[in-house]
Amino acid sequence: MSDAIEKAARDAVEAADNTELTRQIAAILAAQQLLNQQQPQAPAAPAQPFDAKKWLVIGGVVVSVGMVAALFAVAIAIGATCATACLLILRSLYRDYQKGK
Repeated sequence: MSDAIEKAARDAVEAADNTELTRQIAAILAAQQLLNQQQPQAPAAPAQPFDAKKWLVIGGVVVSVGMVAALFAVAIAIGATCATACLLILRSLYRDYQKGK
């Protein structure tokens, strides 16, 4: 009988140890769940589908602005050429006028 009592006592001690271990595991799991609740997950940005119309509009605007800039540059070049020619002609006329006096 004493073997049965000793075995029962060992089983009781073992069960108490298992109970304590189970409580610790439950406490750790509860702490992890609380941490997961406190740290909100960043929402993943939904992938936007490719929009060809948007890129065609952007391309059209870039080409249009480029053409306007090119025409503006040509207009400035023509104006500068005309102004230079006008000044050269006026200088020549003024020298001729000075020589005539």
